[in-house]
Amino acid sequence: MLTALLASLIALAVLSWSADRFVTGAAGLAQAFGLSRALVGLTLVAFGTSAPEVLVSATAALSGSSALGVANALGSNIANLGLVLALTLLWRPVPCPDHSRRQVLSACLLVTALAGVVLIDGHLTRTDGVVLLLGLATLALITWHRKTSPPQPPPSQRDRSRRHDLLLFLGGLVLLLISARTLVWGATEVARQMDVGEALIGLTLVALGTSLPELATCLAATRRGHGDLALGNVLGSNILNLLMVLPMPALLGPGALADPALLDRDYTTLVLLTLIMTFGMALAVRRPLGRGTGLALFGGYAVYLTVLWRSLMDAGV
Repeated sequence: MLTALLASLIALAVLSWSADRFVTGAAGLAQAFGLSRALVGLTLVAFGTSAPEVLVSATAALSGSSALGVANALGSNIANLGLVLALTLLWRPVPCPDHSRRQVLSACLLVTALAGVVLIDGHLTRTDGVVLLLGLATLALITWHRKTSPPQPPPSQRDRSRRHDLLLFLGGLVLLLISARTLVWGATEVARQMDVGEALIGLTLVALGTSLPELATCLAATRRGHGDLALGNVLGSNILNLLMVLPMPALLGPGALADPALLDRDYTTLVLLTLIMTFGMALAVRRPLGRGTGLALFGGYAVYLTVLWRSLMDAGV
């Protein structure tokens, strides 16, 4: 078990480091092709920080651990709201533009509801996976039509930057693949030897680990005064987790949910945290999204972790 635990910890570190490089390259390429900063946060940066969840979920499903993939998708979204966004808001309030409330927040609510429709019968089928991917394609088309084109740098500077960003993009992706596979192996080995359900491991160790890129990105963006990028990263990452991560176990390992608590406890928690965020953004009409919302989100996450801990104790670990 010590080997598996050590491999998991190393994989988490490599996963976070490589995701950061991947995000840097992806954001640089996006800006070179004329995307706004807010849109970069919602799309390319969100995609980069969601890449670990996608890879972990896919490799888990291929390894016969679909419960880990589902738990990772839900647990990562819960961590994004209750930990990443909460800590970001507790550190510094984030501006909440009108378009975020009307468009991005609406998309987040609709996608969360769609995930509930898919999960409510306790089964994941390939049809469910296709429905979620169709939702992703629809959202991508809408987002693409709303892109803006900021001024471009001189050709020589742009070409040199593109080469560097492409290297970061590809190198980060390779390391993401390797570290994600190692993380799934280590997490499932720890779960098996400790006699803990894979869903619980996915909701804690894996979900928290794969949310580290979002946390690092949001804190860095907020520190530099790019609150719109930070907020777009969290909302975009949550949307992509449900439309890209959740389809992986549905397409690669369809079947009944191994743990009913994934719907009763975890999806319900996700809905409640999403509603807290929605209420906070609705109030942030003339002022930034502030520490009150952050405290409420963090409090909800603390309660959730307490429930998970009791589940661990009930399992006799």
